[in-house]
Amino acid sequence: MQLKDKFERGEFAVLAEMEPPKGVDVTGMTENAARVKGKVDAFVVPEMSNAVMRMSSLGGAMVLQGRGLETVFQVCCRDRNRIAIQADLLAAYGCGITSVMAVHGEDTSFGDHHQARSVYDIDLLDLLRAIRGLEEGRDMAGIELAGAPEFLIGSRIDAAARDRSPELEADEIRKKVEAGAEFFISPPVFDLSVIEPFQERFQTDGVKIIPTVLLLKSVGMARYMARNVEAVYVPDEVVTRIQKAPDKVNECVALAADLVRRIKDAGYAGVLIATIGWEQKLPGILEYL
Repeated sequence: MQLKDKFERGEFAVLAEMEPPKGVDVTGMTENAARVKGKVDAFVVPEMSNAVMRMSSLGGAMVLQGRGLETVFQVCCRDRNRIAIQADLLAAYGCGITSVMAVHGEDTSFGDHHQARSVYDIDLLDLLRAIRGLEEGRDMAGIELAGAPEFLIGSRIDAAARDRSPELEADEIRKKVEAGAEFFISPPVFDLSVIEPFQERFQTDGVKIIPTVLLLKSVGMARYMARNVEAVYVPDEVVTRIQKAPDKVNECVALAADLVRRIKDAGYAGVLIATIGWEQKLPGILEYL
């Protein structure tokens, strides 16, 4: 069943982030994805997250799609101009990729190629409108296409941003919905109260809110995120729970699994599980769903 069909049926959708390799050896990516085939509805393939150069989202999505695994192709404003972005979108659909996620993209100063220049030819709202324009059969220059794609379109929601009020974020969501977005994936969530107001506000409008569950790897990682990542709120009890556990790795997996179940029970449209290099832990997180 395609992700769009699952959303339309009101069934809980499980997404997993699957980072492409920094190189051409896709063995690890494909094996990790194959282990959870049937339990994960679609794999979100990031577009060079944190501005670190690696195989593109389109390339990684095509590899997984070719193995019968549904993917969400991440489209980023940072690296390509409007011509290349539209070309990639058409290529994705031509290869059977029907779900896309529009993102702004982290600045290149965060990554491993500090000399690189960010493009940002179009902003996020322009990108969403461009995708919808392609669906209507015309490119951004108004020229008619020989066949139009039909995408399930997603974007991001910054629910826990410390420098942004919930009202401003809600306004941004409305603008993105008007531009064509149908679902929204949050940054990592460790306390559902952070995202509940958005779920309550937009659920009746049919907007799908997808919280992200991040698999923590250590107490140090939890503390670092709590202190330094502005878009993420990590409660003290999460840090304490890992700190007190005799087997901290298993406790991190259990914590992620508990949160996935709570998200499902709370009535969200789905969840995105991000394991950032620990994709082999996905089966343990999904075991009790």
